[in-house]
Amino acid sequence: MRVELINTGTELLIGDVINTNAAWLGQRLVDLGVLVQRATIVPDGMAIEEALNDAVRRSDVVIITGGLGPTSDDVSREAAAAVLGLSLETDPEVMKLLEAYFARSGKGVNEHNQRQALVVKGASVLANPHGTAPGLHLPASLGAAKGLNCTLFLLPGPPRELKPMMTDRVEPILRGMLPGGSDMQCRYFKFTGIGESDISMALQEGLEAIGGLEIGYCLGKGDVDVRLNGPAAALEKAGEYCREKLAEFLISDDRRLVEEVVVDLLSQRGEWLATAESCTGGFIAHRVTNVSGASAVLGHGLVTYANEAKTLHLGVPPELIKEFGAVSEPVAAAMAEGCLRVSGADHAVAVTGIAGPTGGTPEKPTGTVFIALASKGAPVEVRKRWFRGERERFKIMTSQAALDFVRRRLQGYALPNS
Repeated sequence: MRVELINTGTELLIGDVINTNAAWLGQRLVDLGVLVQRATIVPDGMAIEEALNDAVRRSDVVIITGGLGPTSDDVSREAAAAVLGLSLETDPEVMKLLEAYFARSGKGVNEHNQRQALVVKGASVLANPHGTAPGLHLPASLGAAKGLNCTLFLLPGPPRELKPMMTDRVEPILRGMLPGGSDMQCRYFKFTGIGESDISMALQEGLEAIGGLEIGYCLGKGDVDVRLNGPAAALEKAGEYCREKLAEFLISDDRRLVEEVVVDLLSQRGEWLATAESCTGGFIAHRVTNVSGASAVLGHGLVTYANEAKTLHLGVPPELIKEFGAVSEPVAAAMAEGCLRVSGADHAVAVTGIAGPTGGTPEKPTGTVFIALASKGAPVEVRKRWFRGERERFKIMTSQAALDFVRRRLQGYALPNS
């Protein structure tokens, strides 16, 4: 099934609004086993007619978002009617819904809002319980007179209206359009601690040998997704192969992030984590607390940015900092051990580094960080890393590595040496 997206709105092109709809729709569609072939952004107005006129000639399904509002630049309905050579007519049921909607606020339906009751002749209305703009489903048969064979969906632009309409109304229709007996699926294998090219070297040949798979790689923020599309049986073999070749680097096969996996593992074991952060300023704890259920596994998140704080809250000896510097292996180890002690947790991870752009030296350049992990009944381990880039990237990469160290400890893998 060839699916194309057209997102309308000048605000998307000038950067006033980020186009999150395309990303979200792409993820929903790939879960159905369908890859979006093309996504186009067009400004408000009749530019949509030109884009749609091209799209319907190369696609089986076109999904349009936006342009269903009450103003003069909301012309998705008009564009669809023009491309298919059909007329617009007022739908009495939609008009009743509009009248009821505005009556709740003591208003009537003005002339501009009445435009939202216009429906392309022959289209099915998709109810919108979260707004005034109904969606439209135009089956492929409506374009037969012009030699077209493309199904159209016209959906509202605001995400709070678009998302429930897509999941509740559009996806059931799309499932019915998929070939009978199709078991095409999409699976994501998320890796961390290993580069994209190394993953490709390890997996590509074996995955190609399985056959029937479409293979893609996507670099994320500290992780890499290997995206596989194919029949369920081939995906099962692919999953076994990925785990066989790169098990220690595999975070998840269900899109979970490393912090989600860590929270799940700690919950299963009934164990607690504590964090002691200097250069990341609490970002590791922030990521953990983004996960539902974090309160059952994270008891302490300590930000000890200043040297005095490392001594006061973690018991790091001042002479240790003076001798080796705050960014050093001994201080990182003392931070993790102190955090484990004062928190009473089962595991404590600590980081100290130089985020930059200032503060680096030839011996410890900007981007240097020491990550330490202490666990009850096990010696503390420290690893030195170097993450180049601006401060935000440094914090992301450092937190990713720290959380992955915890994951490795919980799953029985040794911490990487480099």
